[in-house]
Amino acid sequence: MKLGIDNIKLPESKKRGPLGSLDLVKELGLSGIFFSTALDMSPTLDIGELREIRAKADELGLYLESGVGKINPYCSAEEPALRAAGDGDIIAGFTRMIEASAAIGCFELWVAPGNFKSEYRGRLANDRFRTDITWDDQLIGIEKVLQKLAPVARAHGAHVNIETHDEITSFEILRLIEKVGADCVGAVFDTANGLQRAEHPVFAAKRLAPFVRQTHIKDAYVGRAPGGLDFQTRPVGGGIVDFATILPILAEANPALNLSLEVAASVADKPRKANPRQCIEIDDPIWRAGHRDLTTEELDAYMALVDVYEQRVASGEIPNWEAYEASQYGYPSYEHQSYGFNEAIAFIKQSASHIETICRDKGITLNSAAADKKAA
Repeated sequence: MKLGIDNIKLPESKKRGPLGSLDLVKELGLSGIFFSTALDMSPTLDIGELREIRAKADELGLYLESGVGKINPYCSAEEPALRAAGDGDIIAGFTRMIEASAAIGCFELWVAPGNFKSEYRGRLANDRFRTDITWDDQLIGIEKVLQKLAPVARAHGAHVNIETHDEITSFEILRLIEKVGADCVGAVFDTANGLQRAEHPVFAAKRLAPFVRQTHIKDAYVGRAPGGLDFQTRPVGGGIVDFATILPILAEANPALNLSLEVAASVADKPRKANPRQCIEIDDPIWRAGHRDLTTEELDAYMALVDVYEQRVASGEIPNWEAYEASQYGYPSYEHQSYGFNEAIAFIKQSASHIETICRDKGITLNSAAADKKAA
């Protein structure tokens, strides 16, 4: 396994550009970078630019991962760059990204099934609960797009990998893989997003492990709050996710899996919005009706996980939602957001250290510069 980072959450990634971002990744002692789409490497999919990035990644000994983007046709209008990549033909745009990525040896390609709108509170923040189209109809649309991309992926020996994004469940991803084919469709396991669907991270890891081809390594605070449960990104090891159990599951299924940290973005790169509170409306009848696969056994295990975590919060070991938000982002006014470059780097280093420690303790080989230095 190798430990790297998602480019979107790397501080100053847009300012530095892809080549400069590779330098920062190396400076941080990480072993790779995950660009959400090929357009993040080259907006025009210029093969010369892409090969230059590939060459530098190889020179620095870094893994390079890429993606295709949001494949839910009902939210395509919110991602105009994807359609522009195909000169108005979004399937052509996706196809060009697959071809361009494969040309530089990126065969594992991220896709996501929807958008998350943090400015809205509760279930309406994500596409699962859109009121103009049902989620079942959106899943049908997603499958149709995947079926159109499947021949392209197969022709290039690539996989389009569906993230356990904010709005989809692991059960739904498994059904999509079964319908389209595991020879060209896999999963990107985000270790924390499933919490928003009341999925226990260990249960989800066991379900998806045989199909996980990319990752987002992330942790989160989950605690009771008015309207349901609060969700808040925390440094890896400071949240509710049990990485000591999950990492061996993933390593057994795919010992060469890349682990890409997805951390809190610097507010200099992405200022905090006035309503950052993500509420999991777990007791709402509409929310519950929208999760038909959720079993009593898993829900009980999930709430037990929340209970144990809340005990740590109550003891003072872990700051609650308000205290953490105030210390990092100036909550509630956000007039003095302090979480900048240095804070983001500290978040990355803390998260990386936790993963490195677990891998060492569990006997998992982790090929990162920082881990090699510690071992020496």
